[in-house]
Amino acid sequence: MRLWPGSPSPLGATWDGAGVNFAIFSAHATAVDLCLFDTASDRLESVSLPLQERSDCVWHGYLPGARPGLLYGFRVDGPWDPARGLRFNRHKLLLDPYARAIGRDPVWHPSLFAYQEGSEGDGPADALDSAPYAPLSVVTTSAFDWSGDAPPRVPWHQTVIYELHVKGMTALHPLVPPDLRGTYLGLSAPAVLDHLGQLGVTTVELMPVHAHVDEHALVKRGLVNYWGYNTLGFFAPDARFSSSRDPVAASVEFKTLVRALHAAGLEVVLDVVYNHTAEGDHCGPSLSFRGIDNLTYYRLEPGRPSRYQDFTGTGNTLNMQSPQVLQLMMDSLRYWVQEMHVDGFRFDLASALARELYEVDRLSSFFDVIQQDPIISRVKLIAEPWDVGHGGYQVGNFPPGWAEWNGRYRDAVRRFWRGDAGTLPELATRLAGSSDLYGPSGRQPHASINFVTAHDGFTMADLVTYTVKQNDANGEDNRDGENNNLSWNAGVEGPSSDLGVQELRRRQRRNLLLTLCVSQGVPMLSGGDEVGRTQLGNNNAYCHDSPLSWTNWDLLGDERAFLAFASRAIGLRAGQAVLRRRRFLNGRDSAGADVLWLRPDGGEMTADDWADGERRVLGMLLDGDRIIEPDPRGERIVGDTLLVFFNASDDDVDVTLPVATGDWMLAVDTAQPDAAAAPAGDQAKLSARSVAIWRRAPAV
Repeated sequence: MRLWPGSPSPLGATWDGAGVNFAIFSAHATAVDLCLFDTASDRLESVSLPLQERSDCVWHGYLPGARPGLLYGFRVDGPWDPARGLRFNRHKLLLDPYARAIGRDPVWHPSLFAYQEGSEGDGPADALDSAPYAPLSVVTTSAFDWSGDAPPRVPWHQTVIYELHVKGMTALHPLVPPDLRGTYLGLSAPAVLDHLGQLGVTTVELMPVHAHVDEHALVKRGLVNYWGYNTLGFFAPDARFSSSRDPVAASVEFKTLVRALHAAGLEVVLDVVYNHTAEGDHCGPSLSFRGIDNLTYYRLEPGRPSRYQDFTGTGNTLNMQSPQVLQLMMDSLRYWVQEMHVDGFRFDLASALARELYEVDRLSSFFDVIQQDPIISRVKLIAEPWDVGHGGYQVGNFPPGWAEWNGRYRDAVRRFWRGDAGTLPELATRLAGSSDLYGPSGRQPHASINFVTAHDGFTMADLVTYTVKQNDANGEDNRDGENNNLSWNAGVEGPSSDLGVQELRRRQRRNLLLTLCVSQGVPMLSGGDEVGRTQLGNNNAYCHDSPLSWTNWDLLGDERAFLAFASRAIGLRAGQAVLRRRRFLNGRDSAGADVLWLRPDGGEMTADDWADGERRVLGMLLDGDRIIEPDPRGERIVGDTLLVFFNASDDDVDVTLPVATGDWMLAVDTAQPDAAAAPAGDQAKLSARSVAIWRRAPAV
């Protein structure tokens, strides 16, 4: 068996029907061997073939007769000199960074570490062979029947995002076949698609599905990285979500899921983690990138290249200043769009990707390379606009073309419903689309991804139930998780009028959800919130693959009622053009006003009113008679005029409805969620801790 010269591109293992081309980048290696394995249980390679061709730092070779399913890895030789950032060790078998499937997960063993035990990561090189325990790459084929598949291409202003975990969504679902629960195919089951359709969401955001590694520290505590934010392979779908657990079948099953979601009219957005890898800090294992070319792949400390710059809290940060790392990310993104047909990406800790030297730079190469790409620039791009480094909180600072998780929206809405003083001015700004954050860069309201809960933090049910996080099961003495009281107790403690605690909790959940649905921007729900998913107060359940994190579908009366309310609220948004503006609400202009902010007596808020920190009631009048936007045929779009009153106080309040042509009709009231639509006079009672919406049909 011998290798032909092959080609330096594309990188990875590419089957052409007659054989496989292998190509791997390493600028500082002195030799690279391709290692072949007969089975995933082999302790050592059956064949080792030197890659003798090197073109512009790409080592390559072509193996005639090789086929999909072949297991392989690399041994990369070069200097072991951590003080210079060089960590080559040919005793360590390494995963192909471009592997489309991972045929064997790593098994924690001392041989996975390239340094001698006890030397703090930069001592002498270790001579134990890691082949019996290292991950293996698999040659794959892209064949799949995509006939009839069409991306839904939901306009941003009509988008409603539903964030979910592939396993957690279906692990307990009684209408999903038991052998498919917790898998890609389980998520494509008719019962799940029906639920999402009836709920009214348009876009499914999948928590990480890239192949990942459970950290050694977690494994030693008997835990796992359930969320998956610890990527090992940026091209390989995680085989733990395959019904067969077969790494090659995982790609087919993932494509089947995407095709099913598209057929149901749902977009697929991936939560991707390009800011770091699973190899950790200088004491971490050598599984792939570190042993292939540490200097190229990672950001090393200036003047101390034996250590890593860590803007992610995980021990390392990928080096987006390196052309090869940018290429890796872009090749991965294009692969998931072109081969897997996904519709967009949410970038975890995106600020870390945009750092040049130390500061986050809006003109960084990361943004440039995405903006000019004809494939990636056209899909939905969402940033988590912060990292853990200095100056990493960048909400509002990403460039045009990007939407952002709006942490300031989350905090403002929670503060208001908790009853904090002085919250009305910022609440109004967030309800109107956060023009202060996104307007200066020329973006539109859809740049704001509005949310009150997400995977990271309390669930909505827990947010209104627990005042203290309950993270003891994580094994960190309850020290982990966001220790910020904005995450706790949305108004449950303290005065609550005559409401009982249980009714107040139910009402606060309705308040949070309805506020989300009437805000300009793109609403995002955290999976399971609509059916009361609880983590029993754990606000950092990343390490629990158990019923603690899974959605319980055994719905009692309260949860069925809340699910119906959630569907109604999302449906209200879908049916009202004034709630889905493409432009910011701007109050008065030369043509009038598209929004008026009102006191309970019906008068407009004055400067003194806004400055009154004790006010807890705000009215929002959205004018549906004005031209909102032209539809594709150039016609006027008009809709109902909506009057929304928010009451975060502990008292019922009488509100005055503005004099108008036509009758006001009650559309929804969180204090009376089952109330039918009914005409209203010029006065109405707004219950304590509630939102009420009245609508008026457009003038004829």
